[in-house]
Amino acid sequence: MANTQEPRTLLEAVRYFSDPQTAFNFVVKLRWPNGQPTCPRCGCLEHSFLTTRRLWKCKACKRQFSVKVGTIFEDSPIGFDKWLPAVWLIANSKNSISSYEVARALGVTQKTAWFMLHRIRVAMQTQSFERMTGTVEVDETFIGGRSHNRHANVRRGFEGRRVQMPVQGARQRDGGVVRAKALPFLNKVDMQANVRFWVETGTAVYTDEAPAYKGLETHFAHKTILHSAGTYVSGDVTTNGIENFWSVLKRSIKGTQIHVSRRHLDRYVTERTFAYNYRDESDLSRMRTAVAGTVGRRLTYAHLTSKGYRY
Repeated sequence: MANTQEPRTLLEAVRYFSDPQTAFNFVVKLRWPNGQPTCPRCGCLEHSFLTTRRLWKCKACKRQFSVKVGTIFEDSPIGFDKWLPAVWLIANSKNSISSYEVARALGVTQKTAWFMLHRIRVAMQTQSFERMTGTVEVDETFIGGRSHNRHANVRRGFEGRRVQMPVQGARQRDGGVVRAKALPFLNKVDMQANVRFWVETGTAVYTDEAPAYKGLETHFAHKTILHSAGTYVSGDVTTNGIENFWSVLKRSIKGTQIHVSRRHLDRYVTERTFAYNYRDESDLSRMRTAVAGTVGRRLTYAHLTSKGYRY
């Protein structure tokens, strides 16, 4: 008998999604909220449903499609009885979750769990283009250890090479919404472009005294706090809010992931940004939001592991 009570805990979620029809209905409802499945290839609304295979056949292009087509689940042989608990685990983790832990919990290989988690992180990318307003704090941080902290035999050959990975972010004080992005390197053009993309023109923007932020006053009410002078709060001017998010991000990477690759860093940042922005939601609500973002976010293993792929 299918479960009717929606889950509130991980144990309830595992039981709830163990029923194939219940899990299928859950994903269908989130993908097509209006209750009308649409052919992902031609956009036709007319189709027939093959009940035994849980597939639709489009009457226009004559091709079959499933609820997985055009999502992060496409071409995955793994059923929703494992996919949905995986989404629950990562969406509701306080300090991220490792692929080894997911592999043990779901009974899949570590390689499969790693691929699943990265696809889910892609689905967590914000779909909102609404710019921040009110008061916004902007700052940057670095992920990874310093070169001079490495053992001498490891450090040899790395002198002068960049080891730490930069991340830039902005936090709106009203509501505590955060946007963050990993950067190949810090430069004025990209950093100011991010601020203009994230923040509404004319908004009060607070930063530290980094030279890259000089010139923001052209578009924003820009004020700086002099960290170099040992000042961290001056009246209303401070960046402590976004720095609080940096502590959350670094705790998940240092404590759970231990090490992240430069080209995959942005998805780990996306994961923690998602968790931070939906921190006041229920576990089920966060999980629903993540599943709803799976459409149009397909990521293949070949693309994920290709040498030319970045972020």
